[in-house]
Amino acid sequence: MADLNTDLGKIQLKNPVMTASGTFGYGKEYNEFFPISDLGAVVVKGIAPFESHGNSTPRIAEVTSGMLNAIGLQGPGVDKFINGDDYLPFLRLSGADVIVNIWGRTVDEYAETASRLSDFAKDLTGLEINISCPNVKEGGASFGTDIKSAVEVVKAVRDSTDLPLITKLSPNFTAVGKFAEAVVDAGSDMISLINTLPAMAIDIKTRKPKIANVFGGLSGPAIKPVALKMVYEVSKAVDVPVIGMGGIFSYEDALEFFIAGASAVAVGTAIFSNPYAPVHIIKGIEKFLDENGIEKISDIVGSIKL
Repeated sequence: MADLNTDLGKIQLKNPVMTASGTFGYGKEYNEFFPISDLGAVVVKGIAPFESHGNSTPRIAEVTSGMLNAIGLQGPGVDKFINGDDYLPFLRLSGADVIVNIWGRTVDEYAETASRLSDFAKDLTGLEINISCPNVKEGGASFGTDIKSAVEVVKAVRDSTDLPLITKLSPNFTAVGKFAEAVVDAGSDMISLINTLPAMAIDIKTRKPKIANVFGGLSGPAIKPVALKMVYEVSKAVDVPVIGMGGIFSYEDALEFFIAGASAVAVGTAIFSNPYAPVHIIKGIEKFLDENGIEKISDIVGSIKL
């Protein structure tokens, strides 16, 4: 049987399939379908120093080959995440490897969240820094589209915790390789990408946007070719593990990301249509490796032939 153990440097996983933040809640609901500890890791919804109620509804719309969402980073805040029965206490008992996606409106808020979570390092596998957030001190521009701001965030988080750090990159920056190099130099141990692409949809009968926020983030199969290209570029630009995501609905999709250079993948939108999607993808990868005489998952990482 093929070896799916996954080496992400400071993080070691039982297999290379995790969930994408914002698509799996905090794991409790899905644990009714299968043991979430079967996954490589559970990446929870974004956590900030404060509770966030998110955007107005409607905030999800189905589109061709994907979906739009403008949830607005709804979350319980770090205090409730640490103490609430449905959050970290449940995850601790589940036996799952847990990665917490963190965010803030200022650099100090990112650092505060990381520092608070560091007190529970024994329960956590790592932190994923979501830099696709508006920097309120800079007029609402996203940290994820300005290298200087992103570097400042990563440095502040690095100074606040010894937990392994993953920086989640936005696709809204053309020189993604340079962006990755900058955040790695600032202290990120890994890179994950991509986040959603900005998009919109209109109801032709009402002539109104289908999302109350007007714009939303496009995810699903429509963005897979973009994600694949960026994962390939980043894997060539930095010498740290890369976690690929964006439109992964099958084990074949996941294998493309591994071949392009990803050491692990995150499944997101597929979960909404099939809660078992990550489990099916794990089994499909294992079967493919066995049938093709490939001993371990690492053997195909970055094996693209040009």
